[in-house]
Order: sequence, then structure tokens, then C-alpha cells
Amino acid sequence: MRFRLSIISVAGALSAALCAGGIAGAADNYPQRAVRMIIPYPAGGAGDIVGRLLSPRLSENLGQQIVIDNRGGGAQIIATEIAAKAPPDGYTLFLASATHSINPGLQKKLPYDTIKDFSSITMVASSPLVFVANPSLGVNNIRELVAAAKPQPGKIAYASSGPGTGGHLAVELLSWMAGIKFTHVPYKGAAPALIDVIGGQVQFMCTSPLPAMPHVKSGKLRALAMTGSKRSPSAPDIPTVAEAGYNGYETTLWYALLAPAGTPRPIVARVHDETVKVLTSAAAKEQLLAQGAEPVGNTPQEVDAYIRAEIDRWTKLIARANIRPE
Repeated sequence: MRFRLSIISVAGALSAALCAGGIAGAADNYPQRAVRMIIPYPAGGAGDIVGRLLSPRLSENLGQQIVIDNRGGGAQIIATEIAAKAPPDGYTLFLASATHSINPGLQKKLPYDTIKDFSSITMVASSPLVFVANPSLGVNNIRELVAAAKPQPGKIAYASSGPGTGGHLAVELLSWMAGIKFTHVPYKGAAPALIDVIGGQVQFMCTSPLPAMPHVKSGKLRALAMTGSKRSPSAPDIPTVAEAGYNGYETTLWYALLAPAGTPRPIVARVHDETVKVLTSAAAKEQLLAQGAEPVGNTPQEVDAYIRAEIDRWTKLIARANIRPE
């Protein structure tokens, strides 16, 4: 019996060693073909901008092309499910956003597990959102927006990149804190929503500074407030929502690079290291800061902890404010 157990133990150890060797070998040779990056936004949205800033430099570092796969709509659930169910071989990456941590509290059932079905790689960038309005609305800041909305509940409409997105909940949080009501007009991404705000079909929205700030600078949109805890270094003249009297108001938009759960750790480590090299480069820093976002480049463990904390924060807020998916 002892002899048989020893054989089994040796065989098991040999099998584990061969498996580990195979994984390490696969990582050494990774990637041997193009890598797909799924972005849960249509082309032109904030996440798309971040992905397209990252992808060419990451392609250069990895030695293979990064192919952008835009999958907008469905409150990002469609794209997230595709990423969660992709083979865990390192050839599918997912650029998650703040909505990734909002959906568990907003949706009764998801076709994936937000935590268990993904391996975190690194946080790519983070930024506050910005409230922007069409100049025809005639408001210059959050106090004036609230004052305009109070006597006419639901008459002022706002756009978002979809139900349950950061921009949607940012406005609903303000509505709840200020005791006012707006009409929500969801779109399949920030780009088409922004187009209609610029065109005046919808009065305002809360969105990433990345696609919005160029239109603020051109005068097509008016910036009302930033949603961070302090003023943004890239736009220090724009006040925060909290400065308008709503103490504790804070919403941050973030983008994290994830892979399907089970992706070999050496591959996750390789993608992490090459992504951080991109984010610490002067060119990437300059481009992201110019768009109102800050590069991050933290560890997978830090990303995991942050996403868990955000899920807890948003789930409590959604329940307290009685926010429901549309």
C-alpha cells in the first residue's frame, strides 16, 4: 500500500510539474497571435478612448496586435458575459469600467459572477465625471441646475451611456440628495448621448471628461461640475458637486484591465507588467491627463480589493436611493 501511494504521489507531482511547466512555457511564448480587447462601449465612448490610447503601445510591448472589439449596449452586461465566457488563454482581455461594480447591486441576476469569473490585471485609469449641459439650458453650475429642475419635476432630460452606468447613477445620486427629478434618456454609449446633448435634443449629461472636455473648450457644451472629492488637476476651474452644498457627493469613473478567470498567472503577470510600462510612459501620461484622466497601474490584488469595495458601496447606495434598472 505504501509503495502504491508513493507511486501515486510521484505521478501526481510529475503531472503537476508538467502542467506548471506547460503554463510557464505558454507564458514564455505568449502571445503568438493577436489579442482581443473587449470594450463595453461603442466606438467613440470614454472607455473606447482609453482602450485605443492603451492598445497600440501594449501591442508594441507584447509584439502582437491588440484588436479592439467594441460591444456597447445592454448596461455592459453583453460585453461582460462574452469576456467572462471566453477561453482563459490570455487572448481575450476586458476593459471593465465603473459599471462593472454597479451592476451587481442594480441587476437581480447576472449571467456571470463579477468577482469569480475574472482575473484582475491592473487599473488603467481613473477620473471624476463631469456634468455638462447644452448652453441653451441656461445654467452655469449645479446650483442653477437644481434650481431650474425643482419647479418642474421631470421636465429637464439628461442623457447617459445606458441604464446602470456611472453617468446614470451620478445624476440619480444628485437627484436623491437634492430632492429633484429629471427624465433619464439612455443611449448605447457615451458618444451618441454626447452628440444629442450637443445638438440640444437632450439638455445635459454626466460623463467622462475624456470625450466631453474638447466640446467644453470649443463652447459647444458648458461644464457645471466635477464629481470627484476634490477639483481635478486637469480642470481646476471647474468646481465639484460637493462644493455646491452636497457634502459627501463623490463618483469616480475607472477602467480596469481584466481577463477571464483561470488565465495562467504568468500570462496575467506579463500583461500587467507591459501595461504598467505603457501607463508610466510620458506619452501615455500626457494623453490621459489631457483628457481629464489619471493613469494608475496598480497590482491585481489592489484591483480586486477596489472592485469589491465599490460593489459594496454602490449596492448600499442603490438600495438607499431606491434606484431601479430601466
